[in-house]
Amino acid sequence: MKTTDLVLAEPAGAAVKEYTPRQIVEELDKYIIGQDNAKRMVAIALRNRWRRQQVEGALRDEIMPNNIILIGPTGVGKTEISRRLAKLANAPFIKVEASKFTEVGYVGRDVESMIRDLTDIAVNMVREEKKAAVQDKARDLAIERLLDILIPPPPPPKTPFSAEIANAESAPESSYQQTRTKFRQKLLKGELDKRSVEIDAPADSMPTMQIFSPGGLEEMGINLQELFGNFMPKKVKKRRVTVPDALNILTQQEAQKLIDMDEVVQDAIRRAENSGIVFLDEIDKIASAGGQKFGPDVSREGVQRDLLPVVEGTTVATKYGMVKTDHVLFIASGAFHVSKPSDLIPELQGRFPIRVELGSLSTEDFVRILTEPQNALVKQYEALMATEGVHLEFTEDAIREIAETASFVNSKAENIGARRLHTIMSTLLENLLFDAPEVKSKKTAIDGKFVKERLKDIVEDEDLRKFIL
Repeated sequence: MKTTDLVLAEPAGAAVKEYTPRQIVEELDKYIIGQDNAKRMVAIALRNRWRRQQVEGALRDEIMPNNIILIGPTGVGKTEISRRLAKLANAPFIKVEASKFTEVGYVGRDVESMIRDLTDIAVNMVREEKKAAVQDKARDLAIERLLDILIPPPPPPKTPFSAEIANAESAPESSYQQTRTKFRQKLLKGELDKRSVEIDAPADSMPTMQIFSPGGLEEMGINLQELFGNFMPKKVKKRRVTVPDALNILTQQEAQKLIDMDEVVQDAIRRAENSGIVFLDEIDKIASAGGQKFGPDVSREGVQRDLLPVVEGTTVATKYGMVKTDHVLFIASGAFHVSKPSDLIPELQGRFPIRVELGSLSTEDFVRILTEPQNALVKQYEALMATEGVHLEFTEDAIREIAETASFVNSKAENIGARRLHTIMSTLLENLLFDAPEVKSKKTAIDGKFVKERLKDIVEDEDLRKFIL
């Protein structure tokens, strides 16, 4: 099920809410219909991450995560469960396609690159949290810089004699300070928003030049800028922007100066190692059907063997330092139409002790998917049409007819789960979406009769059904 992101984490810099397994399931229920067993297992896995952090002493390092394999046809919610889980955990999360990896020595990405990407994500997360924590102070500093640009300070006196005269003539508050105070008040009130100023902004430096090597050094993101950046002066360019834009740019610059990047990297590595979640999609694509050991299956087994130490626990070199994977949670998923989990190499099977089977979706599930989730398709299309001033309304019999059509087409053609609803809805509303800007009636009701008439010929024609729905 393809859905929009839900922000469930606490504000940046605040403590992450400690969800109980029951609360985790309740949050997942808002966006994923059915699959109760899978929700329970991932909720327990997520809570165990928190429980491990509460264990004191050497035993904490001995508690390993219970990695999970989600087994089920496409479109039943495997990927969505993992995405929502990562939002709840406020943890570094990366989704990778297992089929994109190749055995070491072949053209493609090596499996350790997913840990390097996970570390990048963790660094970005921590950096944004640290920036948010210093925003108020950074804004105050940015205001002072902006005032310096708007009303440059007077030049200092050149001789001691002139300094004495200046001090004798200065009032309790100099005219410059009075002007600066007035400008600060105008700036805060928004009276200067239409003015434009010229500021210094970082210029794009030399193009990134990647270094390629057999060991996958290019995946570490090492480039000439990072190697020589400290030895070359940073380039800046003049930009003319409005006062509000200038304040935003200067605030970000000041926030970047206030955070300690060494501390950010250390926190990010700790978060990646202890809270990181890697979602391995399509793991069935690297399984050898029937345990065959020839042809392309040899390379698939090679990928599994390369993947084994990463899942088992190893140390990966990244541009931020060494990252241990012992306590990273791995969630794998696959349809396993052709192969079975037992076709994976035994060592890899042992590293995924929890296996959860997700069931196919029924007509009743489709009805609920269309209406219940906070991002249900019916709600999405109603919101889209509202932007054109059209009030779109789906009757109960229309929703039932759409659900039954999705179930029927899935049973006769390829079963793609809830994704079938997207194709049916786009076909059903094609003319309405096209004509919406010129439509005269601003209230449109979609009933069961309309759905039947619009989809009847397509559903009955096997060729049309195959290519359109």
